[in-house]
Amino acid sequence: MTVNPSPIAASRAPRAGARALLAVSGWLALAATLLPDAFPLRWPPVLLFVCLGPGLALLYPRPRGPRPGTCLETFALAAPLSLSLAALTSTGLFLAGSFSVPAFLVPLAALTTVAALLPGLPLPAATGTAEPGGGR
Repeated sequence: MTVNPSPIAASRAPRAGARALLAVSGWLALAATLLPDAFPLRWPPVLLFVCLGPGLALLYPRPRGPRPGTCLETFALAAPLSLSLAALTSTGLFLAGSFSVPAFLVPLAALTTVAALLPGLPLPAATGTAEPGGGR
């Protein structure tokens, strides 16, 4: 006799996989920098991680499940948030005189790993608190 998993457990499995992928994405980007310099696929994983990784880890919807506008809102905010964190990290490293690609990626990867293990930030569309009509 087989036991069917509960719908709640089944709906959490893809989210857990997405969170795990986010948690390791920075480390995969760091590993991609170890490829030979002439290898053409060396920088796309790094750029994709820097542009979206930390922001998606911070904004990923809560375990209760996304509401209809959450996916679009998450992606719309993930890139500026990720790039802001990247700018802060790189500025700090430049001011300290110790900028290098690994030194830049390690703090972002660590932040992304920790953030992916925590619940996402509540977004207005995710919590249902967004005002209709854009708050006007």
